[in-house]
Amino acid sequence: MMKKPEKKLFTSSEWNLTRKLDCPAKVQRFLTGMPYNWENDGPTLRSFREMFKRNEVHCLEAAVAAAVILEQHNYPPLLLDIESKDLLDHVIFVFQQDKLWGSIARSRDIGLQGRRPVFRTLRDLVWSYFEPYVDFSGRIKGYGVMNLYELGKYDWRFSPRKMTKIENYLRAMPHKTLRSSDERYEKLLLRYQRYKKRYPDRSPRYYDNRHQWML
Repeated sequence: MMKKPEKKLFTSSEWNLTRKLDCPAKVQRFLTGMPYNWENDGPTLRSFREMFKRNEVHCLEAAVAAAVILEQHNYPPLLLDIESKDLLDHVIFVFQQDKLWGSIARSRDIGLQGRRPVFRTLRDLVWSYFEPYVDFSGRIKGYGVMNLYELGKYDWRFSPRKMTKIENYLRAMPHKTLRSSDERYEKLLLRYQRYKKRYPDRSPRYYDNRHQWML
């Protein structure tokens, strides 16, 4: 069992933030309020420290940041990779409260952000992302979970370097298949296409499971 890092390894600002954000809902609100990292200068895979410095975040960076913060509050650093047919995976931090699963996530699409801890299984949690995942090319086909401690001494908390090892590990690890009907997918795709034709600059909010979202 790996030990969580001591206070002295954090800067004072990092430590104050980490102690303040003492539950998943607070972490989600913090990440939701942070500007989205559009990677305008090329792909980034920043650690918690680099994310904090630059004040912008995308899905993998948000998941790692949540892991660093909540590790200090005794949550295991679990990342879940949602695998899509278009190879544009979505990475989220997952946690349990009262034996129910929830998630912390950041996305360009509001429907792909965090979930309240109301799901009995990780499979149920992933299913809650199925409809919002359908866009012009996206369709969930599987999911896999990793504990960041599996990376050994790899520095996913404070390193100034790109976290390519995490991305590679997530892609290479086994994924469980999430089977879905073509008929259902095609109906969702048509609905999305019609919505975007009418509102090209909006992220859809028409999903029935909005009460499960944690924004």
